[in-house]
Amino acid sequence: MQAIQLEDFLQYRFLSQLRYAPDGRRAAFVVSQCNEEENSYEGRLWLYDGALRQLTDLGREKSYIWQDATHLLFPAVRSVKEKKLAEQKIPFTAYYRLDVTGGEALPAFTLPFAAQAIKALGEGRYAVLGQINANNPDDYLDDAQKRGETAKALEKEKDYEVFDESPFWSNGDGVINKTRSALFLVKENPFQVTRITEPAFDTAAFEVLGDFVYYLGGAYSAKAPVFGGALYRLDVKTGETACIAQYPQLYLRGLHAVGGALWLLAHTGERHGLNENNWVYRVDPQTGALTVLRREEYGMYGSVGSDCRLGGGVPYQEKDGALYHITTRGGSAHLYRLDSDGQSVPVIDKPGSIDAFAVSENAQEALLIALYDGRLQELYRADLQTGAVDRISGFNDAVLSGKYVAPCQALSCQSAGMQIEGWVLPPKDFDPQKRYPAVLDIHGGPKTVYGPVFYHEMQVWASMGYFVFFCNPKGGDGHGNDFADIRGHYGQTDYQNLMDFTDAVLAAYPQIDPKRVCVTGGSYGGFMTNWIIGHTDRFCCAATQRSISNWISFCGVSDIGPYFGTDQCAGDLDTEAGIQKLWEQSPLRYAAFVKTPTLFIHSDEDYRCPLEQGLQLYNALVQHGVPARMCLFHGENHELSRSGKPQHRLRRLCEITQWFEKYSK
Repeated sequence: MQAIQLEDFLQYRFLSQLRYAPDGRRAAFVVSQCNEEENSYEGRLWLYDGALRQLTDLGREKSYIWQDATHLLFPAVRSVKEKKLAEQKIPFTAYYRLDVTGGEALPAFTLPFAAQAIKALGEGRYAVLGQINANNPDDYLDDAQKRGETAKALEKEKDYEVFDESPFWSNGDGVINKTRSALFLVKENPFQVTRITEPAFDTAAFEVLGDFVYYLGGAYSAKAPVFGGALYRLDVKTGETACIAQYPQLYLRGLHAVGGALWLLAHTGERHGLNENNWVYRVDPQTGALTVLRREEYGMYGSVGSDCRLGGGVPYQEKDGALYHITTRGGSAHLYRLDSDGQSVPVIDKPGSIDAFAVSENAQEALLIALYDGRLQELYRADLQTGAVDRISGFNDAVLSGKYVAPCQALSCQSAGMQIEGWVLPPKDFDPQKRYPAVLDIHGGPKTVYGPVFYHEMQVWASMGYFVFFCNPKGGDGHGNDFADIRGHYGQTDYQNLMDFTDAVLAAYPQIDPKRVCVTGGSYGGFMTNWIIGHTDRFCCAATQRSISNWISFCGVSDIGPYFGTDQCAGDLDTEAGIQKLWEQSPLRYAAFVKTPTLFIHSDEDYRCPLEQGLQLYNALVQHGVPARMCLFHGENHELSRSGKPQHRLRRLCEITQWFEKYSK
């Protein structure tokens, strides 16, 4: 069999945004692929109605909604006028309408702001979430000339940034100072746009129930609240709004219309901090009073890691008075159903990862976009009565045909009184009489998981002759709140779990040379890589990516730092004891003990784990004479390995692989 090559991911196709039409007769989804020449991604709309059919071919379609049973509404930049607006950096979103039964996409309407989400209300009306600047919230009302002048004025200021709020930037969104998500009502004919929320109001979520739009959020200045917010109701017919209830003690995470009722996903954080899994509340739509429907102990979303996705999908869907949702159990993402009596029922529990789904009109079957059976993403049909799953697409068959795909061999161990699950990928052309190098790969989060799914970087290393192994230490998802809670104990039990798992792998696979084991990870995995090299020299080299090295400075520079750092470390910047707590869990504190040659991968627009985190530890290692290398990516953020520019993703994986080759062979 042939080896999987580093550049093969350029040919992978990624599926996303799966939705049934309102009548359930057909479904649409997006298929994306790298465009290496343009260093970007192309997306096209596809239809499934018993057969697969491509709907668009320009390569710029990445999202859509069903307007009715036969028409799709999707944003695109196609006309000369739209391209000129984009060149002038004037905010807008142009929507096109496509009849899936035949015909070309035609212009529908253009919104004078950047739309973030849209829901059809019927009769040519829409509820839209759009981005505004609180200092100039009504510029969408200006004519083209005035908006052009505003854009030019902003362009002149591009060399300057003024911060008077926190957070002032956000990973993937850049500087967000004074940026708000506003709720708009849009009428198509005659065209009319009305902003509903006040300039300083930030809308967290919205849902349509009958003739009303319910939305969560609140206004703020200077400091965005972490907990708290309110529920509001918009009467679509009259345009009147009302505050229904205030929830000052809740971390508000989602709002869903289910069976004619409202369900709220939220938590207090009292038991497990910010990473606590949401409870489900039933909301009285008149008073906002809450009744606990389910005290959920598991996350109601998918958190299985992979570098072979792009675009996402709807993680929740209401059908027949129940809420279908993805949930992570162990190392897999399954489909569950939450009934109106609070009972949670597993529906599809095949090992792997469901990345998006759509339930049929009669709730007898569902379509899934999933990573199953060692394959890349494909479209599947699932029987919701029996749990049987059948593959109905082969978008990625050709690219993996004749290639060695290393099987995920399960391996678990006992560590610190708990069972740690993990997997091992054997190298291509494995010979039990030979000795092999290996890679320990550590997941991010920490509240994500690894599982038995296709992971390109790991498959590349396995094809090159490495054992690759990975596990889910304490702090990760899939095992409930208690398992995920490592607040104040970063680098303790989780570190022990990783070392015990490494020992278990070496014992189970004596062909691995213990002197040629590499370690890598990103985000939390980068933190843990930094921690490991400060506490052991058992690894021949390390590649730390988008990492944390100093919790004290992290609190002041990360987009989530002011609340995430203090919450996770159970420390603060206000007391000596609090600062000591942060410092004790900072890998930088242990830099003098590092002997492991270390590669640093970082991006200058990573505002989740900012560049200075990598630079601090890199500089410390250089000062201590440890072989170190920093590869900095311009114009990339925290998502470099998953959705960064294709050429940058190639360079990243080249850097890591060459570092491993240098020190393990």
